[in-house]
Amino acid sequence: MKASLLYRIAAVLLLLFALGHTLGFRQSDPHWGADAMLAAMRTIHFDMMGFDRSFWDLFSGLGFCLGVFYLFAAILAWQLGSLPAATLAQLRGIGWTFALCFAAVTLLSWMFLFLIPIAFSGLITLCLAAAAWRTAGEAPAA
Repeated sequence: MKASLLYRIAAVLLLLFALGHTLGFRQSDPHWGADAMLAAMRTIHFDMMGFDRSFWDLFSGLGFCLGVFYLFAAILAWQLGSLPAATLAQLRGIGWTFALCFAAVTLLSWMFLFLIPIAFSGLITLCLAAAAWRTAGEAPAA
């Protein structure tokens, strides 16, 4: 499989991950028994560097920032997928850094989250690592 196709697959997975995360990270199932904790996160306010905040505000802000990061990563992967092989060969460091970043996301998902983010981040990592690996093989000889 060509690196460009692998980057495009990663981009689609990242877009789905961004949408799913952004729409779902503030959802709660009553069976979890977290209602009292969530209510406390929403109602207990404190001053943080001159701003009135709650832990819900911090949780929401971080979650939305992560959604923006995933969207950026999807756009970056799509753009990498549109580059010629010679250009990708020159950007190998970016490709491997991108793959290593998502390897770290996969590890953190494994340590702290659940199946859906583990699966998405794992598949994205595989696509990005394979694309970075394929980039060296597709580069025209100098």
